[in-house]
Amino acid sequence: MMKLTGKKITLRALEPEDLDFLYQIENNESFWEISHTQTPFSKFILKQYLENAHLDIYEAKQLRLLIEDTSTKSQVGMIDLFDYNPMHKRAGIGILIHPKFQKQGLATEALSLLIQYAFSYLNVHQLYANITADNSKSLSLFKKHNFQKVGIKKDWILSEGKFKDEVLFQLIKD
Repeated sequence: MMKLTGKKITLRALEPEDLDFLYQIENNESFWEISHTQTPFSKFILKQYLENAHLDIYEAKQLRLLIEDTSTKSQVGMIDLFDYNPMHKRAGIGILIHPKFQKQGLATEALSLLIQYAFSYLNVHQLYANITADNSKSLSLFKKHNFQKVGIKKDWILSEGKFKDEVLFQLIKD
């Protein structure tokens, strides 16, 4: 897969040495709401996942990339294409930046790179994102990239005993 590099970050395929970072992210309960996770992952399961990460997007229907700071080579987050549908030329998109690396423009650059990759190389016609209505950082990020709000799923996510609305955004290729 081509290397996706911007000014501050590189999007790259997951490597075996990313196991500890993946373990930290996947088992951080504060991220479970956005990842729809309900139980922790063992290192064994994540190691198996990394061993199968070589499957291409056409086979796996998803693409998970690590976001790496180009100057320090630090792992700062992950960005995904999921539910990839080549027939209808669409995919969902999700992004997570570790809290200690937020507010540095890394999510903006990562999202720009992945949008360009999806539209140019995968020939995707549209991308979509599902964001809880109270996630102001993500709402702002996707609006900044011209994603349009197309609907609200009422009481869609149960979090800490309360239901939250989820906003559906789409970006259609010109």
